[in-house]
Amino acid sequence: MPSRNAIVGSAVGLHARPAALVAQAAGEYDADITLRLSGDDPDDGVDAASSLMIMTLGAGKGAEVTIDSEDAAAVDRIAELIEQDLDA
Repeated sequence: MPSRNAIVGSAVGLHARPAALVAQAAGEYDADITLRLSGDDPDDGVDAASSLMIMTLGAGKGAEVTIDSEDAAAVDRIAELIEQDLDA
C-alpha cells in the first residue's frame, strides 16, 4: 500500500480550514485514504475525507503525518496539501 509522510505546514495545524481542504481533496478519490500521526499504529488512522476526523488527530504545525491509500496519486496529492500553509 502506498504511504508517505508529510510535515504539517499550516500555522494552525490540521484544524478547521486546512482539514476541510484536505477532506475535500480526499473526497475526490474513489480509494480510501487514511491519515495518522507518524509512529502511531496504522489502525489509528482516520478517514481523510472527514474534516472532523482529521481534526481529532490534533496535528499541529510541524507534526509529521502519515498518509496511506491504495491510490499513489491520492497519497501524493494529500501529502502536498498537508505540507502547504493552507491558511495563507
